[in-house]
Amino acid sequence: MPQRIVLITGGMGGLGEAMVARFHQANHRIVVTASPANRDISDWLDKHRRMGMDIAAYPADVSDYDNCLACVQRIQAEVGTVDILVNNAGITKDASVRKMTHADWDRVLRTDLDSVFNMTKPVLEGMLAKRWGRIINISSVNGQRGQFGQANYAAAKAGIHGFTMSLALEMATHGVTVNTISPGYLATRMVTSMPPNVLETKVLPLIPLRRLGRPEEVAALAVFIASDDAAYITGANLAINGGLHMH
Repeated sequence: MPQRIVLITGGMGGLGEAMVARFHQANHRIVVTASPANRDISDWLDKHRRMGMDIAAYPADVSDYDNCLACVQRIQAEVGTVDILVNNAGITKDASVRKMTHADWDRVLRTDLDSVFNMTKPVLEGMLAKRWGRIINISSVNGQRGQFGQANYAAAKAGIHGFTMSLALEMATHGVTVNTISPGYLATRMVTSMPPNVLETKVLPLIPLRRLGRPEEVAALAVFIASDDAAYITGANLAINGGLHMH
């Protein structure tokens, strides 16, 4: 596989780190974005450099279009044209709708859904010029099945696949594929920090495979979708949830 430039938003999180490692194994040049409030960027880069990974990192407020545009322009000038975009950044602000504040609704929609447009639009022209590109949008099983207390998150994640299908149609004749990955419960810090009794009695029994997914499994799927072997896959929503929700 030829070396390509991969931009992963939220690349310093649990799933993001797994994707960094897998795309690095596939011999790609890795660029990540991180929240401008993140004070650990230098330490994170140093840790990965000691592991033999030369990664570029750029602060970006993914909820702000102008900030994303400036970030992508800087990446293009300093690293090169983005070939593969993984829209992975996201947050949760859980509460029932009756208790949810408008600010928490708005923040999740802006960070989880608006960000997909904000990061995708600035990279499109470069992909179109090459007539090759991969856009991979990370959604969630809860975008299809819903989840108590996550109306904002589920709405954002459902909206991601609507964006995927529409953009896939627009890009289909230009060598650019657009796909969604919808993971289930993964062994990331957010999930494993649940109270053990909740995890053991309320989460795992719902999953036919009776285990959490590994971030590395999702990352392996992303690397395949980004490959030339996956050129005939576009507009798809690829479930990776242990059977929690079957289409």
